[in-house]
Amino acid sequence: MRNFIFYRGPSQLDGSPIVGIATADSGNRKTGSMIQTWIIRDDVHPVVASRTGADSAICGNCSHRGQYDANGDRVAGTRTCYVMMTPVASVYRTLRAGRYDDLSANLHVAADRIAGGMLRLGSYGDPAAIPHDVWMALRARVAGHTGYTHQWHAFPEYADIVMASCDSVRDRVIAKMLGFRTFRVGPATGWTKESYETLCPASEQAGKKTTCDNCRACGGTSSRARSDIVIPAHGSGANRVQG
Repeated sequence: MRNFIFYRGPSQLDGSPIVGIATADSGNRKTGSMIQTWIIRDDVHPVVASRTGADSAICGNCSHRGQYDANGDRVAGTRTCYVMMTPVASVYRTLRAGRYDDLSANLHVAADRIAGGMLRLGSYGDPAAIPHDVWMALRARVAGHTGYTHQWHAFPEYADIVMASCDSVRDRVIAKMLGFRTFRVGPATGWTKESYETLCPASEQAGKKTTCDNCRACGGTSSRARSDIVIPAHGSGANRVQG
């Protein structure tokens, strides 16, 4: 699969220019062999966007972005997102170099390119930044997909394709009232499993029994799975997640 742009337009979150890019498997051991999708600002380097708050265009109000001071600069040590910025920066450099095919006006061609594969909605960035119908066209011929949104309160129509990313038991209760299956991140230690929740089988705590491409549980209400998922915080900022 040659990597390509599948969306170029305004963010649904704040109207800023963004781009959605699909790339072949990144070698992520947890997700397995999946087609990755990166949602980034089209006009700002992702590292700069993260440090200055301009990433709200692709991350919305996600608490894992960190905290920002009165000047709009991120307070050091407050980012808890598990996504490392190095691969995101690489995607942006390739975009600026013009090395991605632009299929944003030819989504049927894009769908053909990834037919039969496993698709990850939002390897970086929130899927709700991109219109629902774009995702529906892109996933038309894939074998399955995973996806998560922190914008579940504002975009309940995405419940069919993504999990509600929840940071507390209270979040989970509200998201379920809106029709979502949930993916809850608990603290790295002292986490709990609530009623009708299953520990992520790809997590270290579950013994890495499988990978996301084989599990396929995190596909929203369109997945065959019915239980909600919980996972202890992971990544470089895991110890700062309170739950």
